[in-house]
Amino acid sequence: MILAIANQKGGVGKTTTAINLAAALALRGRKTLLIDLDPQGNSSMSFIDMRTSARSLYDVFVDPQVHLADVILPTTLPHLSLAPARIALAKLESRMVGELDAPFRLKDELAAVLPAYDHVIIDCPPALGLLTVNALVASTHLLIPIQSSYFALEGTDDLLETFEKVRQRPNPELQILGVVITMHDKRTALGRDIQDQIRKVFGDKVFRTVISKSVRLEESPAYRESIFTFAPESSGATEYYSLCEEVMDRV
Repeated sequence: MILAIANQKGGVGKTTTAINLAAALALRGRKTLLIDLDPQGNSSMSFIDMRTSARSLYDVFVDPQVHLADVILPTTLPHLSLAPARIALAKLESRMVGELDAPFRLKDELAAVLPAYDHVIIDCPPALGLLTVNALVASTHLLIPIQSSYFALEGTDDLLETFEKVRQRPNPELQILGVVITMHDKRTALGRDIQDQIRKVFGDKVFRTVISKSVRLEESPAYRESIFTFAPESSGATEYYSLCEEVMDRV
């Protein structure tokens, strides 16, 4: 499985989902590669000190002499590796404008390292530009995190339109694995109403597992840990492990 986690709307728990889903797969003994395509680099900083990394995915995209295998780093979690991002990724689009193979760079690079991994998780930026298109072209599945908020469905039409365009030509095998509701406050009537609305729109594509609002989930990246080592007894750990189980069942 090569799973792109994408939503053009920021602040929906996308990176939190990428970090903890990748960690859950690794804890199940699955060799997992987490690819950080977000220029903010939050997935990267959640596992490593970026000052120790000389190269990043930006170099892979722009330098023919640097390959994906050259930038992959181990993490403290067994079975989990990371391809880190830097803020330089933000200027990639202007750097690669007009290059015919630009949407296929990640897919081409992944081909060489895929035999070493059972799963690849790609954390996409909150935009539908070249980086997200690279992720969709390279992936087998798409997972969409949607925050349980009043503006929950804002922008999902554009993401689904991009998904369909990628399916039409460069990657007809791409499938929507599912939609996960994140940052949910089950104590409020509004939260419950929004969850019902999301389930009406996406039907059985919505995972049964709902990720609740959690201080522990917000704190864990600061300690360069997943929720499973930072707060293993927390609701966040239970919910993300449950989500991992559902993902594996669907795959």
